[in-house]
Amino acid sequence: MIERRKQILKWTTIGQRFGYGCFGATLVIFFVGLVAGFPSWTLQSIIVLLILGSVVLLPSIILSYAAKAADSEDRGEPFTY
Repeated sequence: MIERRKQILKWTTIGQRFGYGCFGATLVIFFVGLVAGFPSWTLQSIIVLLILGSVVLLPSIILSYAAKAADSEDRGEPFTY
């Protein structure tokens, strides 16, 4: 059970990095588009990255909180959420 939780935490960390990376890339592309007059590829890339980042980031954050709460409960720490 603990090994499975460690694996979930590993994957949620990867998912969070990917999701936040998508949002960071969105910002970079936005400013490139701002300078270049917003060609169509910038708008399409921004939309795709925002959707992809949101789809990956939301479950990663939720599962991360769940796994961390389960770890603290196993250690006998008080419930803080």
